[in-house]
Amino acid sequence: MTDRDVFEYALLRVVPRVERGECFNAGVVVYCRARSFVAARTHLDEAKLAALDPAADVTGVRAALRAVEGVCLGGDAAGQAAGDDAGRRFRWLIAPRSTVVQPGPVHTGLTGDPGAEVERLLDLLVR
Repeated sequence: MTDRDVFEYALLRVVPRVERGECFNAGVVVYCRARSFVAARTHLDEAKLAALDPAADVTGVRAALRAVEGVCLGGDAAGQAAGDDAGRRFRWLIAPRSTVVQPGPVHTGLTGDPGAEVERLLDLLVR
């Protein structure tokens, strides 16, 4: 049996018109403290975006989702968070905000492969 570690994850939601509160899932952020792992994968369904807001800024939403992935990667792609450890980057990403791309609540689980967990959750909850 493989060793399994606790991981945390949050969905990334697109809320095209914040005042209406309508949203759909467009990504997932996974953090595993035991493995110093943090990663995000995104998938923007443009048809859903257009259904909720035909005038939505698709380019801007894509850029916001890419920025989350960049913060997870660390290094130059993380901007000001470049020097932060994986846990600090995850906590910053899951902080509540009133923007078009928002994190959902944090959930936990056990995994032997956090990288595979990111893909599994993206397929299960986003695509």
